[in-house]
Amino acid sequence: MGTGLRLGPLLRYVEWPHGTRATVWVETARPCTAEVRCADGAGGEARTFRIAGHHYAVVTVEGLTPGTTTPYEVLLDGRRVWPLPGSPLPPSTITTPGPATEGPRVTFGSCRWAATGADGRRPAGPDALGALAGRLAADPGAVRPDVLLLLGDQVYADKPSEATKRWLAARRDLRDGPGEQVGDYEEYTRLYHESWLDPEVRWLLSTVPSLMIFDDHDLIDDWNTSAAWLSEMRGTPWWRERLLSGLMSYWVHQHLGNLSPAELAADPLYATVCAAADGTEALRRFATEADADPARMRWSYRRDFGRTRLVMVDTRAGRVLDEQKRAMLGEEDARWVREQVLDERSDCDHLLIGSSLPWLLPPLVHHAERWNAALCRGERGERWARVGEVLRRASDLEHWAAFPESFAWLTRLLADAAEGPDAPATVSVLSGDVHHAYVAEPEGLTPGGGGSGGCGEGGGAGARVLQLTCSPVHQRIPYALRLGFRFGWSRAAAARAGAGPARPHGPGGDRVAQDGRPVVREPAHDTDAARAFGGAAAGAGAPGRCAGDRTRADMARLRASWRSVRLHPGVRSGITRA
Repeated sequence: MGTGLRLGPLLRYVEWPHGTRATVWVETARPCTAEVRCADGAGGEARTFRIAGHHYAVVTVEGLTPGTTTPYEVLLDGRRVWPLPGSPLPPSTITTPGPATEGPRVTFGSCRWAATGADGRRPAGPDALGALAGRLAADPGAVRPDVLLLLGDQVYADKPSEATKRWLAARRDLRDGPGEQVGDYEEYTRLYHESWLDPEVRWLLSTVPSLMIFDDHDLIDDWNTSAAWLSEMRGTPWWRERLLSGLMSYWVHQHLGNLSPAELAADPLYATVCAAADGTEALRRFATEADADPARMRWSYRRDFGRTRLVMVDTRAGRVLDEQKRAMLGEEDARWVREQVLDERSDCDHLLIGSSLPWLLPPLVHHAERWNAALCRGERGERWARVGEVLRRASDLEHWAAFPESFAWLTRLLADAAEGPDAPATVSVLSGDVHHAYVAEPEGLTPGGGGSGGCGEGGGAGARVLQLTCSPVHQRIPYALRLGFRFGWSRAAAARAGAGPARPHGPGGDRVAQDGRPVVREPAHDTDAARAFGGAAAGAGAPGRCAGDRTRADMARLRASWRSVRLHPGVRSGITRA
């Protein structure tokens, strides 16, 4: 890294709807002033901050022209370090929305092994993120996503590549915990370098804005799956350092870029870290406090893309693990999520809920998770509770269905968001995790008819509600898993699981089945989607509202703009059998 730029640039935030500001994240080899200089005269600079011997900066770019695309370069202490000399890739650009911008193209997915570090692993097929990058780099006129939503497992701390294992072995004795997994901040940084330094992926992240949230592998497999799991981890000599370093590295590499310039300016921890000669201890204290009391830190966040709203939900760090009070979110997080989902619905045409873990699963899997949760609560005694814990970890039974009260809470929240004259046209839960891609739609979630909502053919008030799941970006899809999911969605599996017809449940009418699970229509599958990266889940934000003051023509236009779920062009051409 003779240029002094160790990692990045990553284009993270681009302002909507005004399009005058953006943020760019970099890691540098030394303390310096990082500057972003755009061809149209916009720009910004920031002094680096120091964490564990590494130097980073988040540069706020000001003065961008709405509705334009402008190339930019990165300078460190006045010396240009990006684009790299001799790079065959196009210039990195910042594209801003303008008055004529209809709405965001959202490309999403989760679970990515670093393509550059995949040697020694079982075949994972092409890297869909790399395929997308190659497609866009080869065709400058191609339609690009307005944002990448990376829904967890951006790095695999518990499953490093063979190259990283060799690096770890040269650094410490692998006979000590945590063995061949990463154990401290320096080792986490190795994962990000391996993942984000692939040339085409590096270019893609420099020119398409990204938003991120962690899942378990960003720290460790089964992170916070249960109280028993956490107790065992806390009994090991290496867990504390592993956890604190994982939270610290996530805050630096992923979380900061999720914040707007205003949020960065108002963040006391960011101000402390930037003001210190070395921010390591301040960040470590924060991670320690976040571990001791998850309510002290909210990792969830909201972004508005014009009339499309994204609420990204942390489904890992803030869990309540007491088996008798088990919840996906703590009280404060749940209250915040509800407020953001229901806030000023008249300003929202499309509502996106980002959840690394799917809300709707195949009926067979859903019932297995509910059954397992009951065992683990002790409903059949301590012996069966222990058996349930073993099954929970072995089969990853930890999705929304494994938290029955939280599942019911989220279902009610989505129904509330989808009902009434001020409801958006669509409510979509975007997820990953399960190495499986599908579109699922609950029946009767809202009382207006027309599927999950009544703004379509049924003509009543209400949004269309869907679960959109796309995973993995670059990971193994075992054949047995493919067969299991196909059977899990089948009518035979639903019958075996005891899924009955929808029954009245509360004031909303026939929202859910007797066990609290929405009755799910047979899902739409895309064989490419099962191996590809994402889909555009939201389209144009046209004026007007559902039912009351939104006309049928408005609704038809909005529904057409959403177009169900679609793969980003170019992903198909880069995907082969995984």
